[in-house]
Amino acid sequence: MRKHIKIGTRGSLLATTQSTWVRKQIEAEHPGVTVELVKIVTKGDKILDVPLAKVGGKGLFVKEIEEALLRKDVDLAVHSMKDVPSELPEELHLGIIPPRENPHDAFIATRFARFGDLPEGATVGTSSLRRRAQLAALRPDLKIVDLRGNLDTRLRKLDEGKFQAIILAAAGLNRLGMSSRATGYFTAQEMLPAVGQGALGIELRKDDAELLTGLSFLNDDNTTVAVAAERAFLYRLEGGCQVPIGAFAEVQDGQVELTGLVASVDGTEVLKDSISGPNAEAQQLGTQLANKLLDMGGREILAEVYGQE
Repeated sequence: MRKHIKIGTRGSLLATTQSTWVRKQIEAEHPGVTVELVKIVTKGDKILDVPLAKVGGKGLFVKEIEEALLRKDVDLAVHSMKDVPSELPEELHLGIIPPRENPHDAFIATRFARFGDLPEGATVGTSSLRRRAQLAALRPDLKIVDLRGNLDTRLRKLDEGKFQAIILAAAGLNRLGMSSRATGYFTAQEMLPAVGQGALGIELRKDDAELLTGLSFLNDDNTTVAVAAERAFLYRLEGGCQVPIGAFAEVQDGQVELTGLVASVDGTEVLKDSISGPNAEAQQLGTQLANKLLDMGGREILAEVYGQE
């Protein structure tokens, strides 16, 4: 194991917290190794006044970090898996997937105990087309407003009264020690999470076998299988991280069960189905489920969404 390792990371508090966790794990497992965080600004970090869905393109939060990896400016990258496009540069791979945090979405409000308590016409903030579509399907009366910025910024806007509620990934709140801000959580039946939500992905160069071996202790087999199924679903749908696509896989006793969703942005059309099979067939199952939803009408829904980008 080399004595000095550089981790490429976004500069947000959540990203650096996640990368710091990886750094501490590596240094504890390999005494004598020092790990440095290299903060990299991505396109998604620069453009904060435009809804993500309108920025366009894939890899808004990873492209510049991947370029640093390819230049060998950094040795590995730590990503939130939900930000990682379904296609990676040929020379790179997601070699390590640590254990998954809470994969679900959190409901956060200052005056309402539950999502169902929101009054008619309440203003709800989210940056995600996936959440927007499912919220609209659950409650067509709500006013759903785009909400960008880091976690602190989003919570501050809620506290200032600009929204009656906001929706955030539970994993981010938990990793920042802010789980107490969550008023409640959506089940997967109510709102399917984003592909890979709650999981971290450690991206490496394919030719760096030494580092892959040295980091293998961080990998979680069940999370790897679940994420593989979800990402195969996303890949077949040619989706990025800002489309109304959701997927969630659960692994138990050597079997993976995957539920996937394609929805229109306004929530008037929601296609959802599930599939299950052995862990070894995770990727095939993701592809099969995606094909099924495409044939159910998902092809037309996504064509309309992509035409608006």
